[in-house]
Amino acid sequence: MSDSKEQRLQVANTILMQLGGRRFSMMTGAKQFVAIERGLLFALPARLAKQGINKVRIELEANDTYTVTALKVNARRGDVIEVQCESMVYCDQLEATFERMTGVYTRL
Repeated sequence: MSDSKEQRLQVANTILMQLGGRRFSMMTGAKQFVAIERGLLFALPARLAKQGINKVRIELEANDTYTVTALKVNARRGDVIEVQCESMVYCDQLEATFERMTGVYTRL
């Protein structure tokens, strides 16, 4: 069963707040935030993150943990490469997991 639009937005906003909210988007340059069925998808500026990561997907799991997936997307060729994926990430570990995966700091 799919979630309603309001539920998707609530989950996505909660994830963004757990990452640091506006501070997170300012520090990382993250943009194009999209509420997906169980989480949040966003883009990073080109050539900012290590290993060419330019998209990050964070999904809420049934056990109240997150799966964080770092992607390298090439729209011209239609390629989507999963660079790294970590599951069983708790909300207080989201920032550190993002920093470890991308090499991009979320605070000064």
